[in-house]
Amino acid sequence: DYRRYQPAPQIQIENRTWPNNTITHAPIWASVDLRDGNQALLEPMTVEQKQRLWRLLVKIGLKEIEVGFPSASQPDYDFVRWLIDNGEIPDDVTIQVLVQARKELIDRTYEALRGVKSAVVHVYNSTSTIQRERVFNQDREGIKAIATQGARWVMEGAKDYPEVDWTFQYSPESFTGTEIDYAIEVCDAVMDVWQPTAENRCIINLPSTVEESTPNIFADQIEYFCTHMKNRAGAIISVHTHNDRGCAVAAAELAVLAGADRVEGTLLGNGERTGNMDLVTMAMNLYSQGVDPKMDLSNPDEIITTFTECTRLPVSPRHPWIGELVYTAFSGSHQDAIQKCLHRQGEDEHWQVAYLPIDPKDIGRDYQAVIRVNSQSGKGGMSFVLERDYGITLPRWMQTELAPLVQKASEESASEMGSDAIFEILKANFIKSAEP
Repeated sequence: DYRRYQPAPQIQIENRTWPNNTITHAPIWASVDLRDGNQALLEPMTVEQKQRLWRLLVKIGLKEIEVGFPSASQPDYDFVRWLIDNGEIPDDVTIQVLVQARKELIDRTYEALRGVKSAVVHVYNSTSTIQRERVFNQDREGIKAIATQGARWVMEGAKDYPEVDWTFQYSPESFTGTEIDYAIEVCDAVMDVWQPTAENRCIINLPSTVEESTPNIFADQIEYFCTHMKNRAGAIISVHTHNDRGCAVAAAELAVLAGADRVEGTLLGNGERTGNMDLVTMAMNLYSQGVDPKMDLSNPDEIITTFTECTRLPVSPRHPWIGELVYTAFSGSHQDAIQKCLHRQGEDEHWQVAYLPIDPKDIGRDYQAVIRVNSQSGKGGMSFVLERDYGITLPRWMQTELAPLVQKASEESASEMGSDAIFEILKANFIKSAEP
């Protein structure tokens, strides 16, 4: 019964600015594949699989990577130690670890990080109304005290390792289910403990732990938070969106418009329930708008192969930007439009091809898969594959007569028609045999 549910509360903002903004540069990216993505798997990754995925994340250019919850599991602890002891962390990459606001866990976390050059220590506790009232049975002051005490323990633990470049991060878990002014109050209190400055900022990470609203409401929450917190200059505002409503990417993009500096996510959206924000999709969204995504996504097949073998999860052929069928047209009218546009596309002009938002070659896809012929295709697609694979340019009258023959063969076989099969039909019906 839909009446059991209620809409997310609106945020009252006068003269909101985010709808008029444009994303002109990539945010700070932070991968949480090795922690948030890992804990959501039926079979968590082995240390060896995490090592392989780590190397992919570094290869594609991610500079902040959350590598685990070392106080919560021995494999996570061992993985962090492998990274440090084997010199696997490049100088320009910072690892991040997650920990609850409990002293013994924070102490264990610092032990795991012994010898690291730089790291983000990410502490969190849940602040939402439901969690306060139904899980922890705590009032607002009690929950805020947990946050500030955790912040003090994190700061005190770092003093034992003065040679490390530490960054502190705090998340009010279930931010989107927390009263906005109370969320600001808790984060302000944490920052009062850490005393960050514009030169030495902390990270305040605002998660939609469960996506509860349309992306515009999340953007309002982020803008309101940024304009009402006490020490905006001392904080990198980060977002961590989940995909319960299928809007994680949109919510993250609108959050950047609203003032967020940093976006946490995972490759191909792996994560709890419906998943996290997909780093690949958002980065490619920027790329398609002429913005440098600060990620090398030129080899999507390597990303897909590593992802599937490490997580044991499939990738949909319709996955945005990199799915197997994303740049493939079977429809006759689409094929005709693509063919005509490709013939007219100039080398030095902006990309202008119908039905193809980017040039597939940019991400390692060739034109072999752009047009494929089945019973739904027309003469445009058929003539395209013959020209592409055999160098044959058919006159229009021949296209018109050949097309129904190809369609009939496709219908009878109930399958796709390759260029070799089309060529055989062409020979059988239009090329006279040279034999006497």
